[in-house]
Amino acid sequence: MSEIAKKYPPGFRPRRGLNWFLIGLLYASFYTCRYNFRWATPGMVAEFGFSKFQITSMLSAWALAYGTGQLINGLLTDRIGGKKAMLIGAVGTIAINLVYGFASLISTFATFSLIWLINGYVQSFGAPGMIKMNAAWFHRTERGTFAGIFGFMIQLGQFAINNLAPVILAGFTVGMLVVAQGDWRWLFRIPPLITAAAAILLAIFVKQTPEEAGHPNVIEHAGETAGAAVTTSIRESFVTIFTHPLVWFYAIAYACTGAVRNSSDQLAILYFVEQLKLNMEAKPPAVFWTMNLMPLVAVIGSFSAGIISDKVFKGHRSPVAMGLYFLETIVILVAAVVIMSGMVGPTPAGLFLGCLFLVLISLTANSTHAIVGTAAPMDIGGRKMAGFASGVIDSFQYYGAAIALPATGWLIDKYGWGVWYPTMASFGAIGGCSMLLVMRKQKRMTAAGDSRALSR
Repeated sequence: MSEIAKKYPPGFRPRRGLNWFLIGLLYASFYTCRYNFRWATPGMVAEFGFSKFQITSMLSAWALAYGTGQLINGLLTDRIGGKKAMLIGAVGTIAINLVYGFASLISTFATFSLIWLINGYVQSFGAPGMIKMNAAWFHRTERGTFAGIFGFMIQLGQFAINNLAPVILAGFTVGMLVVAQGDWRWLFRIPPLITAAAAILLAIFVKQTPEEAGHPNVIEHAGETAGAAVTTSIRESFVTIFTHPLVWFYAIAYACTGAVRNSSDQLAILYFVEQLKLNMEAKPPAVFWTMNLMPLVAVIGSFSAGIISDKVFKGHRSPVAMGLYFLETIVILVAAVVIMSGMVGPTPAGLFLGCLFLVLISLTANSTHAIVGTAAPMDIGGRKMAGFASGVIDSFQYYGAAIALPATGWLIDKYGWGVWYPTMASFGAIGGCSMLLVMRKQKRMTAAGDSRALSR
């Protein structure tokens, strides 16, 4: 047992586990109200004739609002606290999804884009709130591991919608409630109920800090005393994080994670329908296994990357992230060559290869997601400023997606699905180079005696 684990008082670890579980449950429920969109895309295309460019533009609007919201709400979270931030996000997410699900009388591209843009903004309260609260409960050398474990909770949201959505699209009857087959609007009416239940549990049981839960002076943070306040002024948070010498390298790398992760996640269902010729209403096994394996391998990748960065690299995130970005690039390039050869298509072998590559991309992209997007902001911001550190870094994940998605959609409309993977590969390479620059910068900072080099 580590020295850190030995010093924890009786009752601390179970209380932290309860906190961690309920925060993760609410954040996972946000995913059910986010990834429901991808299951609705074939229905919206069939009903309204939307092009891939229009679908990806709606997703881009969501990503742009989410990224900007990360910056604004990250600052706000450091002021009001993580618990209030997550609850504000939950209420907004519930309301906006219900609006989307009942917006049948004014169903236009502009209307759907605006509603989904607002959903992006309100959901952006979630990540800063989650990261800020967890920063107060975990020591720096635990954060990578627990970021990986937390990735499991997050992916439960994907797992839930991946299994709930086919049931909704297949249609069902419960008492007087009748959900017609293929009625995609119910994808936005049922998941908010999950978010509502999770929000109630968080409001009742979650504490923002160990001190609030009766465990003072347990977690110490670099540059802070144990038990220090977890809120700070907007000015202090803004200046400290914006001038941090490492934060922008992580932000650029995370933009590349967002470009790959959102592209592979959000376009997967359209890819199944158009390239692999699968019928979603028939609940094809290939889709079931692929969409559930993607979050499963994401958990394995996140957990493994977190442990390796904590235990092998002693809390250093950049070497692990750099290796993952370059591995991701290699995987995508191999996939691109195979797809261009014509081997991927509506045949047993073609289906297997098409699904396999999506699973492998999910593994590599989500491994960087955990350590760059969750552990690094906690290292940089500490318990006082983790909200804004998360906001800055995470915002770039969605700015990357906002740029990449419509560009990818336009390219697919014009040249076909063969351009999808090469587009993603370029972002993986840029992410790896950004992490290489972080490592070089840290060496210079360490040589100069800059304590901020510990934020790795």
